[in-house]
Amino acid sequence: MRSSGSGKSGGRGNYRGAGNNRDQKQGGQGGRPRKPRPEERRYDVGPGATKDGPKSGRGASARGGAKGGPKQSQQRDGGRGRTAPSRSREYEARAEERNRERYAGKKDVKLPKTFPGAEQEGERLQKVLARAGYGSRRACEELIDEARVEVNGEIVTEQGLRVDPEKDEIKVDGLTVATQSYQFFSLNKPAGVVSTMEDPEGRQCLGDYVTNRETRLFHVGRLDTETEGVILLTNHGELAHRLTHPKYGVKKTYLAAIVGPIPRDLGKKLKDGIQLEDGYARADHFRVVEQTGKNYLVEVTLHEGRKHIVRRMLAEAGFPVEKLVRTAFGPITLGDQKSGWLRRLSNTEVGMLMKEVDL
Repeated sequence: MRSSGSGKSGGRGNYRGAGNNRDQKQGGQGGRPRKPRPEERRYDVGPGATKDGPKSGRGASARGGAKGGPKQSQQRDGGRGRTAPSRSREYEARAEERNRERYAGKKDVKLPKTFPGAEQEGERLQKVLARAGYGSRRACEELIDEARVEVNGEIVTEQGLRVDPEKDEIKVDGLTVATQSYQFFSLNKPAGVVSTMEDPEGRQCLGDYVTNRETRLFHVGRLDTETEGVILLTNHGELAHRLTHPKYGVKKTYLAAIVGPIPRDLGKKLKDGIQLEDGYARADHFRVVEQTGKNYLVEVTLHEGRKHIVRRMLAEAGFPVEKLVRTAFGPITLGDQKSGWLRRLSNTEVGMLMKEVDL
């Protein structure tokens, strides 16, 4: 067995040696250097490769055929060091040249329509909903599939409907969608802040909390300087106007700290109406929230918006207010929002506000 193996090995060695002798003869005759034969080519594989071959790698890996091997073979061209380009690059170059010749002189190439009805005007409904903040387009398509979206009073049952955000009325779950670039915020106004966007006297005002906004905002109604709580900021003029108009009667809720004892019929008196300088003022709701000795925390809800209305009503009833906080403006509640914090209203909250004033 050993002798046959050595015989085979010797045969391969003789063959290579014979090939080298022929090369030497051709080179000695002054002919042009020929391209190396396949069995004589050297491949650079891995670090440390030399002209005599790779220092590491065996079999297919050394020949550049293994997975992870070189994508482009380094082939010496007559000893001049030129590398032969890979076949894929040549193919891409020819394809690019053919395309250039094909479209030569055609400056205006009309692309085909990418979807049916592309020539229609307007935007797809799911795109408008996604931009308004109702989730991804896929999530908005699910809202349409669930028959929760209506346009101009009709429930949408098919995908792909095109709408005009400037003209069409879009609702989700019965609440109007603010499709334009409107912004809505709720600020927990601290005591001592003036309810104006600018103050010529240099006092702290609402505008100090929204100086980094791209769109100019304005406040909805006012709060007394010493009154804390919810105040809305928006750039939606019609909504702001309706929220403060007596016609729509949007309710506001306040917590007032007063000193008792208070009579049992105080709530009834406030609901029946308190005579003030500028007419009667009536509360929609009254209740005692907390009592600690003679200190009472009472809740008053009313839809009027006259100046100092809550303070004047309680003072006229014999209970001056020591501290006043507005905890709700319509459906927007203060919750656990900290003093001085500004938060963006959710789509649902905006829809509820618009529903409150028939928008």
